[in-house]
Amino acid sequence: MVDWNLAVATATRLVRPGPEVSRDEARAVVAELRRHAKASEQHVRGFTRMGTDEAHDTPVLVVDRPGWVRANVAGFREILKPLLDKMQERRGSSPGGAVLGAVGGKVTGVELGMLLSFLASRVLGQYETFAPATRELPAGGPPDSPSGGGRLLLVAPNIVHVERELDVQPHDFRLWVCLHEETHRTQFTAVPWLRDHLEGEIQSFLGETDVDPMTVLERIREAAQSLAGGRPEGEEDDGGRSLVEIVQTPAQREVLGRLTAVMSLLEGHADFVMDGVGPAVVPSVAEIREKFQQRRAKGASRLDLALRKLLGLDAKLRQYRDGERFVSAVVEQVGMDGFNRVWTSPNTLPTKAELAKPADWVARVHRKAE
Repeated sequence: MVDWNLAVATATRLVRPGPEVSRDEARAVVAELRRHAKASEQHVRGFTRMGTDEAHDTPVLVVDRPGWVRANVAGFREILKPLLDKMQERRGSSPGGAVLGAVGGKVTGVELGMLLSFLASRVLGQYETFAPATRELPAGGPPDSPSGGGRLLLVAPNIVHVERELDVQPHDFRLWVCLHEETHRTQFTAVPWLRDHLEGEIQSFLGETDVDPMTVLERIREAAQSLAGGRPEGEEDDGGRSLVEIVQTPAQREVLGRLTAVMSLLEGHADFVMDGVGPAVVPSVAEIREKFQQRRAKGASRLDLALRKLLGLDAKLRQYRDGERFVSAVVEQVGMDGFNRVWTSPNTLPTKAELAKPADWVARVHRKAE
């Protein structure tokens, strides 16, 4: 169904080169990011009151853009396997299914590679939750997680590119980024049920996917027509649906609502921690935050904006904002220990509605606990 090797080859060929650095500069950046990732562990644990003093057993990998591509292809293979097996079985029973599968796999591989080449120059860091435990990556790829429980990726060329673009202190910016990504690693290592819960929700979403190619094609056409309609100049964003939202079934919309809520919580919590820890260890954190927010809000080319809309990346930015507002409001009302009740079980995660009304979450969770 997907030619994964072709996806990697396509993305690697198309991805833009990173900023120019000498070999010595590159080695220094990698070494500093590793030090910052290690130092961030204690900073994040002390602030959040999550986790233990034991060292993480999940690896920290400093990668380039092709390395990020290879790591994410491995993750996609892992999480999408049940769905692709289902589609393969459906296609194999149809006339000419084998031929269509071979051709379709090449087409999908190229399309996925193009998508990854676009994203590979934009991601600063990532906690890869669904890193494979045993599958070998293509030559040159980062090692698998020994436990299959995740790994922390820091994309060195992108970090250097943004720090230069913002004209901020490199040492401070690199630590600031590590604080955000370390928070994600702490979330998943300190909350044992979180990874399985998230994977279960994703598999529920994928399990409801229509495997009839004509149905999927019709929904993609609807998405293309929606995007082609555009939005009048100066009109406020109405939160219109992305491709991901349009191709889903009603049952998937329910799952996506829950996934959106938990991802908003995780991203908002990471931003809250990053800025909470920042003043004590990142001297120029106020300048970094102001410039970074301006960069987020500045916008981009029409093509870039169209791709963001198509892929739902505009929703990703809203997750940071809405999630941080929720975390900040709850911590202000009930303190950090009170907020940490969110990690008790899936039932204590905020709903999408509660993200907008933190007091409702406080009333529900704290009233039950008393």
